[in-house]
Amino acid sequence: MFSQADSVKGQGVGSAYNELVNLMRTKLVDEFYMTINKYGSTDLTHYHTINPTYFANSFSPARGRKIGYVHFLPNTLQGSIKLPGFAQDAFADYVIKFYRRMDQIVVVNPIFIDKLVEYGISREKVKYIPNFVSKKEFYPQSLAQKNAFRNELGIPHDKFVVFGDGQVQERKGVDDFAKLAEANPDVQFIWAGGFSFGKITDGYDHYKELVDHGPANLTFTGIIDREKLVNYLNIADLFLLPSFDELFPMSVLEAFSCGTPVLLRDLDLYKAIIDGYYMHGDDFEELNAQLHQIIADPSLLTKYRELSLQASEQYSEDHLADIWNEFYHEQYDLGRKLGQIR
Repeated sequence: MFSQADSVKGQGVGSAYNELVNLMRTKLVDEFYMTINKYGSTDLTHYHTINPTYFANSFSPARGRKIGYVHFLPNTLQGSIKLPGFAQDAFADYVIKFYRRMDQIVVVNPIFIDKLVEYGISREKVKYIPNFVSKKEFYPQSLAQKNAFRNELGIPHDKFVVFGDGQVQERKGVDDFAKLAEANPDVQFIWAGGFSFGKITDGYDHYKELVDHGPANLTFTGIIDREKLVNYLNIADLFLLPSFDELFPMSVLEAFSCGTPVLLRDLDLYKAIIDGYYMHGDDFEELNAQLHQIIADPSLLTKYRELSLQASEQYSEDHLADIWNEFYHEQYDLGRKLGQIR
């Protein structure tokens, strides 16, 4: 494994990487010998991030068969970071150049396969494997645990709580999240996340002002450890992610695993992976209408709690362990056949 995915806190890429490493160290420890960021000779090299040093070492025959993880494409960074035009273009070219260096590509959402083909990458080289979360880290808590955490935060036990998380940026739909809080003063809104890219975050000044002077019923926690997320997801009556663009957000899987009902902006990419398990709306008005309907009809919450738990089984650690085990063995066999593995 080569990765710097967990070097910046508050990113889903880091969470996905850590989940896979933990899976390899527990479920597949007898199948594979794994090293991290070491330059010795190997059969398979799995690149999780696109660092220039990794691009350089990808030319070494010691790398064996090269696997690249696609967590983003150039256009998905728009609304996340703000770079000068020439730098944005150069970075976009580099991203695709890195992916083309790989012998095999893994995407976390099948909708990206066609997009990669448009960039000149062979469809046969692209494999879809979804993200997953560990049920040991994200799980439904007892009522006593939930009430204890509400007490710690000073939130009444009967207060309706809407929770969202991710980097504070335009792409995540934070403006609509704040607008929903302003339109529903009797509901407690909580957003966990911060500025992982610092002042180069697109729209930093606007979002810094929103964090500092947002609606009274909206709390921005800043970046928090994943170990604490399970507490917030369990006190939430509803998980809301109004993102305009995503791949396969870990935060949604974490909500599913906790049995928290999920409301999302209606994006095509969700239909390919989690259709039927979540509520949705196209814009602020529809999201707001969905929220009102949920508050007025508690049976909807019961229905979507059950659907969240059903979805979590499909994207569980045990299920994905079988998929990764098969995939890595297939890559090993193919690498031997093609002479990439010595």
